[in-house]
Amino acid sequence: MTDHDHTHPSNHDHWRDHGVKVIPGDSLDPNTAQTPGMNRAAAINKARAGAEKIWAGTVTIHANAKTGAHHHGELESIIYVLKGKARMRWGDELEYVAEAGPGDFIYVPPFVPHQEINASVDETLECVLFRSGQEPTVVNLDIEPVEKPEAVLWTDPIHR
Repeated sequence: MTDHDHTHPSNHDHWRDHGVKVIPGDSLDPNTAQTPGMNRAAAINKARAGAEKIWAGTVTIHANAKTGAHHHGELESIIYVLKGKARMRWGDELEYVAEAGPGDFIYVPPFVPHQEINASVDETLECVLFRSGQEPTVVNLDIEPVEKPEAVLWTDPIHR
């Protein structure tokens, strides 16, 4: 028998208040760091769920709209596309570009200048966003983007 097989009656109330949290999708908090052109809303953070090391929420970008260039400091970000077509530009002059659709994941490393673009002229882009920390770090940048970015296709470094 392992420690996990034992019930700890003294922990009953502890786990009720400090265990699993379900945050309804219609009660997300828009009071988080924003970038012009998108709407972020927090679902999981320290204040709302007690999370220590991760942040999660949603991002929507209106049809035919784009965000300003920005980065998230030392935080890593993962974007999961639910609906629509995301066009990501990144680099010192936003000189690289790639697109993602429903079911695709986008990874943004720390300090990478980037811009999210809704590549659809008539459909809202809806995504779920995960970050590696609690600080709502958004550094908005004043970048003059290059006219024609270079398309970059991801290749799996493990499975060729």
